[in-house]
Amino acid sequence: MSSENITPLAVSCALIVQNQQVLAVKRSVGMDLAGYWEFPGGKVETGENPEQCLIREIKEELDLIVELISDLTPSVFDYPGKRIQLIPFLVRIKSGEILLKEHEGAVWLGENELFEVNWAPADIPIVRELKLRWSEFFTN
Repeated sequence: MSSENITPLAVSCALIVQNQQVLAVKRSVGMDLAGYWEFPGGKVETGENPEQCLIREIKEELDLIVELISDLTPSVFDYPGKRIQLIPFLVRIKSGEILLKEHEGAVWLGENELFEVNWAPADIPIVRELKLRWSEFFTN
């Protein structure tokens, strides 16, 4: 079956921003794409919208309560046997301290550090958009 015939799996991801930086998390051993960096998030479940998914996933993965600031352009990416639609949101932390429950690492990246980590392929278009729109998101 060609990837054109595969319905994309909706996945929300969070660009968590703080102090002129964005959070990246490292996929753990045992996960697909272990060792790659990504924006945290997960699959949109039946009965929830992408925003609800994002809030749930960030609480589950990082023990954070976040609030949405803006959305970015969704990215469709084909992996072997599956197609995902990555739905990115710019968010800020409302409460909590980062507690890694599923990932093996986390790092705050500034504008000039965005490409210093090995991003998961689906996240790369989002990283590029973030870089292009950096001054728009970090004017305050």
